[in-house]
Amino acid sequence: MAAHRKPSQRPFSGHTARTAVTLALAGAATATGFDGTGHAEPQLTPQQVKAKVDTLYREAEAATEKYHEAKEKADTSQRRLNSLQEQAARKQTKLNSAREALGGAAAAQYRDGGIDPAWQLALSSDPDRYLDGAALAERAGDRQAAAVSQVRRQLREIERLRGAARIELTSLRSRQAELNRHKKTLTGKLAEARRLLARLTPRQRAEATGAGGTSGPRVSRSAVDPREPLERAGSAPAPTTRAAAAVAYAYGKLGSPYVWGATGPNAFDCSGLVQAAYRSAGISLPRTTYAQINAGHRVSRSELRPGDLVFFYSGISHVGIYVGNGRMIHAPNPSAPVRVAPIDQMPFAGATRVA
Repeated sequence: MAAHRKPSQRPFSGHTARTAVTLALAGAATATGFDGTGHAEPQLTPQQVKAKVDTLYREAEAATEKYHEAKEKADTSQRRLNSLQEQAARKQTKLNSAREALGGAAAAQYRDGGIDPAWQLALSSDPDRYLDGAALAERAGDRQAAAVSQVRRQLREIERLRGAARIELTSLRSRQAELNRHKKTLTGKLAEARRLLARLTPRQRAEATGAGGTSGPRVSRSAVDPREPLERAGSAPAPTTRAAAAVAYAYGKLGSPYVWGATGPNAFDCSGLVQAAYRSAGISLPRTTYAQINAGHRVSRSELRPGDLVFFYSGISHVGIYVGNGRMIHAPNPSAPVRVAPIDQMPFAGATRVA
């Protein structure tokens, strides 16, 4: 009886192997599609990208103003801490001198042996001179007691200063942690906006950022010649020479880039531009939009004059300098330079006249 032999298996040919791999990959792709994983990120339209970027820029700007506010408070805490430490150091120096003086007096008393005054009088060869010296010693004792009391007061004052410094240090560390949180938030928002814009073509990107990150038509730099008087541009004059100087400064910065945290002279964020413009006119303004809106007296939208500060959004997170005819100069966001824009392109929150 012939033995049955198992037929040998032939290896896959190149064509067969390629076919098998293709089928396997197709099956894997099908399986991936069914289990809901591996989907590509949905493609957004340029309009959707613009809307998301606008939102991210507004949120980043709000975080920026919070950062500036926290930094001002942290700087104030640092100055107070430095002052307390300097006061404590000066008082410690005085205390050391007082302690040395007391130590010298104690050493002298020890050398005298602490003999009872009655025996010193009896043994003295010149009683009258001794009595004069004893009165002097008594007065010196009074002064020494006063010196001891002064040392005690200095010790208490130094401890008070050190306690206040410890409290201020705790406050400073809290402010610094707040700074880091706001910085992380705003840098994350800006990075996400850059990522979204990078997905667009150059033309789409220009369209998405052409309105300064907000809705509404762009007003070009040539719309108003900054060399013309505001009256000739069809606007009421600035109420003061300082307001006019601030407007002139802002016109001179048209086209300057938006840079987070910048206050000039070559780059700005929104509140930094306002601060720099009025600094050039001799007026010191706070750093943040939250403080700037309270720096002068409020005016209604119908009362606006060139140089007034105009604020936007419910959180008072954006500011510009009104230049007349319903327009302002502002630093919009990282995708747009300092420019002229209509004030109705953003939700109006209020206005302040500071000059």
